[in-house]
Amino acid sequence: MALIETRIDARGVAELVLNRPEKHNALSAEMMTELVAAAEALAAEEGVRVVVLAAEGGSFCAGGDLAWMRAQFEMDGETRRRESRRIAEALAALAALPQPLIGKVQGNAFGGGMGLISVCDVVVGVEGAKFGFTETRLGLLPANIGPYVIARMGGTRAREVFMSARIFGAEEAQRLGLLNRVVAPEALEAAVEAEIAPYLACAPGAVRESKALLNALAGQVTPAQVDMAIDALAARWETAEAQEGIAAFFDKRPAPWVQAQQD
Repeated sequence: MALIETRIDARGVAELVLNRPEKHNALSAEMMTELVAAAEALAAEEGVRVVVLAAEGGSFCAGGDLAWMRAQFEMDGETRRRESRRIAEALAALAALPQPLIGKVQGNAFGGGMGLISVCDVVVGVEGAKFGFTETRLGLLPANIGPYVIARMGGTRAREVFMSARIFGAEEAQRLGLLNRVVAPEALEAAVEAEIAPYLACAPGAVRESKALLNALAGQVTPAQVDMAIDALAARWETAEAQEGIAAFFDKRPAPWVQAQQD
């Protein structure tokens, strides 16, 4: 079964679908490889006019896959750095799509899922969905998603949630600039269609060139920023704090800093 599904309708509207609902669409190594390939294939499709990033099941994306994280726990630093780059490559492939990318967020998003939201041009989310940059609870950093998150939110708004791992709702996500629209779950399909429709009345080439111009004027995420984030996360993995935080998570016990906070 494909972990990323691509569907293209007669209008030239493509759906890029996270298809691991039993794991809350957590990003495994295989899933991220498939995501890069699917995004690059859609980018090359002249007949595709709009791309919708969606997910199966009740969650949009729970972040990094636990088995993938556990494997990194045992890796040496250089191997971990290479493995860590996977999510940066997936986000870069989505950000590079020449077509408008619309996020269809039907459920919760954490960690890497926040990065997926951040590379979309427009995002529609449902009432009741929860969001969070949860990495610091584990002693890690929201590093590889960071350049895209900050490009979307801006530094001032990112400061409210980027470091605290605080969970927040859809209305706050809209205020912070992560979501553009918040709708009832039963209204999600219609709301996404309302975002798609205007593009289908526009010249496809002009839309693509407008997106390229906007990206150039607004300032794109640079390779140097991506490398800085990867290096920061790799260095953080080597700390005793991160090792203890990850071990505590897999042992299902509080990390030392959580216990100290409760005393």
